[in-house]
Amino acid sequence: MNYRYYMLLLASLITLGGCDQMNSSLNPGSSAAPDSPAPAPAVTGTVIATVNGNSITQNALDVYANQRKSKGAGDDASQETILDELIALELMRQEADNKGLTATPKVAATLDQLQRSTLAGAAINDYMENNPVSDEAAQKLYDEKIGTGGKEYKARHILVETEEEANTVVSLLDGGQDFSELAKEKSTGPSGPSGGELGWFGAGQMVKPFSDATAAMEKGSYTKTPVKTQFGWHVIMLDDTRESTPPPFDDVKERIKMMLTNQNLQKHIETIKESASIEIK
Repeated sequence: MNYRYYMLLLASLITLGGCDQMNSSLNPGSSAAPDSPAPAPAVTGTVIATVNGNSITQNALDVYANQRKSKGAGDDASQETILDELIALELMRQEADNKGLTATPKVAATLDQLQRSTLAGAAINDYMENNPVSDEAAQKLYDEKIGTGGKEYKARHILVETEEEANTVVSLLDGGQDFSELAKEKSTGPSGPSGGELGWFGAGQMVKPFSDATAAMEKGSYTKTPVKTQFGWHVIMLDDTRESTPPPFDDVKERIKMMLTNQNLQKHIETIKESASIEIK
C-alpha cells in the first residue's frame, strides 16, 4: 500500500462518518415497552432529550454538530436547531427498527462498514496521538531532502501512446514545427491543451525516467530519443533551469511531521498485516 492510499483512507473515515452513522449510536440502553423500538448501543454523557424512552446525550449532540461542520453545514446553527435534527434522525432510526430495515442485507452491510470505519478511525487517531513525530525527526528529514535546495526545471512535454508516434513528433520538431502547437494537436496528457506546459518542478517530483532525461538536457533543447514511462512515450522540451531556494524549516515543519506520521502509520499497518490471518476468497 502506498502513501496516497493512507491519505485516502484517512479522508474516507471522515466521509463515512456522516450523520447517518449517528442512527445506530445515539442512545444509551433503556427499558422499552415490548412494542417500542430497540435501544441503540449505550452512549455515556448527560442526557439532554429522550425520544420514546431512548436518550440523546450531550456527547451525541457534540459529535453530530462536528459532523455537520465537516460536511460544510456551517457552525452558525443554534443548539436547538441541531438537537431538532438529531431528534428527527432518532425518530427515523426507530422507524427503521420497527420496520425491520436493519435486517436487510444492504442496511446491515452499511452499518457494518460504518462501525468498521469508525473503529479504524479511532485506532488511527490513537496511534498518531501515542506516536508523535519529534521536531528532531522532522529536522533530520528536512536536512536530508529539502534544506539542501537543488535544481528546478521548467519544461513542456508531448505524451503519446507509442514509440512510433513519439518518433514522428521528433521528426516534425526537427522539421521546424512549433512544440506547443504539436502538444495541443498530438499530446494525450492533461497538459496537451496548454501546449504541454508542466511549469517548474524538482527532479524528485517526476517519475525517474522523466527526471533523469530532463536533468541530462541543455536548456532550449528537446529529447531526440523519446522517453518511456508508465504513462507512455514523452518528447520533452527543457525551457529553463534555476537553483531552488528551500523554504525555512519552521514554514514546513508541520507538513513534514504529518508526512512522517503517515509513513509511520503505513509501516504500523503493514506490520499488523504481516501477523494477521488473511484469506481472500
